Amino acid sequence: MSVSESCIVYPRKELASMRKKYFREPFAEGCLPEGGFVLHDERFSQILGSNPTIKVIAEQIEPFAHEAGVYMPATGEVYITSNHLLCAGEKYVQISRVYNDWKGYHVDSIEPDIVLANGGVNYREGILFCEQGSLTEPGGLVYMKPEEPYKTEMIISDYHGRQFNSVNDVVIHKDGSIWFTDPTYGHEQGIRPLPQLPPQTYRYDPGTGDIRAMDDSLTKPNGLCFSPDQLTLYITDTAGMAGCTHTSGIYSPAKAASIYAFDVITRHGGPFLANKRLFAFADVGIPDGIKCDTEGNVYSGCGDGVHVWSPGGMLIGKVYVPGGCANFCFGKGGEMFLLNEKKMWRAQLNPELKGDLLGL
Repeated sequence: MSVSESCIVYPRKELASMRKKYFREPFAEGCLPEGGFVLHDERFSQILGSNPTIKVIAEQIEPFAHEAGVYMPATGEVYITSNHLLCAGEKYVQISRVYNDWKGYHVDSIEPDIVLANGGVNYREGILFCEQGSLTEPGGLVYMKPEEPYKTEMIISDYHGRQFNSVNDVVIHKDGSIWFTDPTYGHEQGIRPLPQLPPQTYRYDPGTGDIRAMDDSLTKPNGLCFSPDQLTLYITDTAGMAGCTHTSGIYSPAKAASIYAFDVITRHGGPFLANKRLFAFADVGIPDGIKCDTEGNVYSGCGDGVHVWSPGGMLIGKVYVPGGCANFCFGKGGEMFLLNEKKMWRAQLNPELKGDLLGL
């Protein structure tokens, strides 16, 4: 297959038959020190286009680019959340607005009334953030207007009176319902009290106020997204990464770093998740944020960048980012914004590529 200079081909058949050492040997690190693309299957070349590029657009001393990644079509701005930062011994999360002008990309920190934000999604011309909460403040889902003074509105803060653990990621169904995950990372990281609920995935109907637990089978439910036809829900299980009060996490390679697929079905007039199946297992790190393109390919931020699987579960390629990528978002015309803790990257893929969330 023909590839550009920023791409390398993964010789999967040849490597499959080779005896390996106990610890995994890196593949792309030496070949793509400035980032790039790894082709596992010819289908990935259609996603990349003829001249894919990747570059760092912002860099800071602190891990400012960790989660969310919400692209606003009207302005081209991207809203992101940091990893845990420290101020006077207290943990906090910085929300930033990333924008581009004739001078380049800029990162402005903003201070809405959201306690330790995490994931986010486009909602009502603004942003719906996952609020993890603190030892004294409950979390939930908080809507923020994307202009100063960044007014906020709590959408839901508990499950029938029981506080959520530390709401992690969120997606909107076409029927208007809000689906979100609630793992126990907050307690493990020392920012939340003992859990009052098991780790679960929820569905909230803002029209009626109905809140339902939809799945309780995953150890650490994390990222989630719907397929383009919204008949499949993908949820990542990041049990392979345990929270810690003193480090960014403790990685256990023998635990789940998996994406599960569920059928979204209707029974007695209500939605249910059925036919759980293992869709993919990340070969490097854990699959965190997850999204689909309009063709149904599945993308997830992993330990060495964004991995891309076909709708049938075959790993077809990687957008390689040195140090990995917790989350990302699609922009317009094949652009992707990748969050790499202390760096934020922009990849330009095939201009015909469209993320399913916004269809741009």
